[in-house]
Amino acid sequence: MSKLDLNRRSLLKAAAALGVIASVRPIKDALAELIEPAAGQETQWVTGNKLNYRRDGLAKVTGQKVFTIDLRARDMKGWPEQQSHALTIHVPRADRIYEGLDLSVLGDEYQPDVLIDAESILADKVGMPEPGFYGDFFVKKGQVSPMLGHPVAVAIWHDYEKFRVANKRLRFNDDIFRFGAEAAQPPRAPYVAARFVRVQGEDAYDEDRFSPMKNTIVWPQLDDKGVHWPDERHPAFGALMGESARIQAEMKQPKDGLTTFARKYYSQSIEHMSMEMENGLAWYDKASGELHMVAAAQAPYGTAEHVMHMLKDSRLPLSKLDYISAYTVGYGQKEHHPFPFYVALASLYAQGRPVRLALDRWKHFQFALKRHPFDVETAISVDKEGRFHALTCHMVGDGGGVTNFSPSVGTVAVTAAQSIYYFPESDLSVEVNPSVGVTSGSMRGYGTVQSMAYTEMLVDEIAQEIGMDAIELRKRNVLKSGMKNTQGASPSGHLRIGEILDIAAKDPMWTDRAKRKAAYESANPGMLHGVGFGAVQKDFGTGAEASIAQLEITPEGRIKMRHIATEIGTGSTTAQLVAVEPFLGRPADDVDFAVNQWDNMPLHSKDEPYTTPQAKEDELARDPYWVPRLVSPVSASNSAYYFRHATQQAAQLLLKLCLWPAAQSIWAGKSGGGQWLPSAVTEDMLEWRDRMLVAEGLEPLSLERLAARAHELGMVTGVCVHAFNRWAWAKADFTVDGKKFQAFVDALSVRYGQGASQARKSSMKHGGYAFIARDKVDYPPVQRNNAGTVYYAPCATMMEVAVSSGTGKVQILSHKTWLECGTQIVPELVSGQLQGGVAMGIGHALYEDLPRDETGPGNGKWGLSRYHVPRASEVAVWQAEGHVLPPLSRTDPPKGMAEVVMIPVVAACVNAVANATGKRFHATPVTPEKIREVL
Repeated sequence: MSKLDLNRRSLLKAAAALGVIASVRPIKDALAELIEPAAGQETQWVTGNKLNYRRDGLAKVTGQKVFTIDLRARDMKGWPEQQSHALTIHVPRADRIYEGLDLSVLGDEYQPDVLIDAESILADKVGMPEPGFYGDFFVKKGQVSPMLGHPVAVAIWHDYEKFRVANKRLRFNDDIFRFGAEAAQPPRAPYVAARFVRVQGEDAYDEDRFSPMKNTIVWPQLDDKGVHWPDERHPAFGALMGESARIQAEMKQPKDGLTTFARKYYSQSIEHMSMEMENGLAWYDKASGELHMVAAAQAPYGTAEHVMHMLKDSRLPLSKLDYISAYTVGYGQKEHHPFPFYVALASLYAQGRPVRLALDRWKHFQFALKRHPFDVETAISVDKEGRFHALTCHMVGDGGGVTNFSPSVGTVAVTAAQSIYYFPESDLSVEVNPSVGVTSGSMRGYGTVQSMAYTEMLVDEIAQEIGMDAIELRKRNVLKSGMKNTQGASPSGHLRIGEILDIAAKDPMWTDRAKRKAAYESANPGMLHGVGFGAVQKDFGTGAEASIAQLEITPEGRIKMRHIATEIGTGSTTAQLVAVEPFLGRPADDVDFAVNQWDNMPLHSKDEPYTTPQAKEDELARDPYWVPRLVSPVSASNSAYYFRHATQQAAQLLLKLCLWPAAQSIWAGKSGGGQWLPSAVTEDMLEWRDRMLVAEGLEPLSLERLAARAHELGMVTGVCVHAFNRWAWAKADFTVDGKKFQAFVDALSVRYGQGASQARKSSMKHGGYAFIARDKVDYPPVQRNNAGTVYYAPCATMMEVAVSSGTGKVQILSHKTWLECGTQIVPELVSGQLQGGVAMGIGHALYEDLPRDETGPGNGKWGLSRYHVPRASEVAVWQAEGHVLPPLSRTDPPKGMAEVVMIPVVAACVNAVANATGKRFHATPVTPEKIREVL
């Protein structure tokens, strides 16, 4: 299953097939009277063009109800005020037959009013949507649980006090579960296995001899006995497997002049630790068949459609679904987790009352998605000059009890193993297996921290072994512009990680590290000082990103925006508002975010952008209403680049179709050509100065004056665009009012001003807009999906640590991070993401760890009392520096950077500990216990 979010049209199509009236709408539509004005049309967030605070900042700090976890039934207009309270019950073991619950500890007084289990929903034919992806709702009696912490029931109390007491009695009480005989887990097939083989041509820039981009990815057969790789006789994969065998053999027996360095690493399972735990609120009226729900999800359309599929074959009626999408946060954790379906399920049996289901921190540890742990075997062959020749990497991941996103996380992880380096040849393979652990899924870094960080550790160790400066070794092997990645694709734009390496190599923390070490250890007996470095570049996007953005200018000159972007804590909504300023002179004034209804963009899609055969896609593209994908979920660091692209394309087209002709009309005057006639001004000369449109010395024009003229003459005053990217932007030709032009969008609708002719007004029949059928469209070929990634944001971190030789405790003394992210839309948000990423990286490197067996979080006994999240005192908050490279030009696009900033931190920390202790560590976290063992 890809990282998808379905769209309104797909949702309505599915709803029609199921006989359901379905809608997905943002929380502000349901709570307008509660969240205005701070989260509605707050005006103090920007003064002139200066950002004062985040657009949603006032709503958050004043406690307004914009997050799902803060909402109750009485907040929802039209809902009954009295709500019930639900509790999920999770089995703490997966080695015995489950035989049911014994709730006698509750006595007669505190028994649940409703108990939902596998037998309940089987009788009503309610099923988990896509069970191959999400698993089943409950463990059935007589079966062994497929994982630790799997739900066996949902209990509902109508009285809060009884719920509170019952919850307290049930918490940590394993005696409520009845178990039978010991039972082994049935064998299961791996979730995924894949191999990526590349061999360059004549040089780094020539056509490859073999690569996934040129040839294919190797997909082996999978069954409950494991992975079965094809041999060299296979008709499709034989040649690639032959090259794989050759590369592997040469790594074991290197050619003359080459030395192979091979190491085994382990990247642990960790918790997302989002402050908002899994939660939701729902109300089902069986008599009318209406289901209303509020859920925290990064993919609201997909969640809504899956809720409908829960009931498609059931005995419970569903005539209407009103799905309300609120703010959430979760670093990917709330993307395609099954929890919202438990919320919907609880409402079906709550006897007509609204019901709230929310995990406490212990249950959140027990059931929420985790980061994939990986065993990693990486090898690099190096010549005498320190030039890398070949890379091999084999990753074996633990996906936990349910498939979820393991297939895509695994393949993304291993293809990122090259980090910032160029390798003439490479053989990368991965497999992710099921286990009884808590399900692993999407998380910040999406597999790449588990590969790149450990490649960086190996490179550091190679530098030490061959006696070369670690940054110098990196510089000799850095991937340069025009070179190919391990999938055979040339990354987009100019690669600037080399600039970062040059800066870092000259930093006093690096050049004076030997002196600093001697001075610190002399002044602090018993302490060991070390400096470590790590550098990576992280892709952003999924290879099938789609966005819709709409911009209008009112007769008074106010800019109104509608956008698909949903706020998940990154500040993406603020950034979209600011992104229009270069083209429209100021940020947008009024805005609707998380928009799910796009009548003015009457498109359709099967949402199969990865699998549609090329010939079929070419045929589909002849239909101007068809697109490969309608919208994407908020994930994969996609807002700054992909969502912003749609925003700025809309702004550019509004400048082109509205403000530019309006300016010409004003400058030309009523007769004689006015000040326009003697000039030679062209559209590309336009620029904004102090909120005035200027060009070649002509009269500066305000947006208000331009808007009034555009509306007076019935010009285009609104633009809605759809954009699609498959590791390259789709582009299309359009004709608007006789003017032909090309834009990097694949669908366009326009709105005309108040003075428009009757013909123009009658054309605006799609949500008040006129849909402009494209004349021609150019979609990036489907084959580009084999490229893996082409958009990268580079980042490097240098870490200074002190290690106690007695206790093994690591103290972070200071750290510096260098980032290149193109043009910063909102520098303050970039800084915030950078700081948070550093803290997460330190946690991964030194503190955070979850056992994968019965002692781990699946037993229900893990919380913040046991799980060490780094504190402010442990991240050197007052000795932190962050540096962002300036863009190369004013047209540099912003890059998605929210994930990359945590990854080099892991390597820098571990390398710093190695520099301090003289010992290498190959498994994270590097704890005091591990350090004491080697000192």
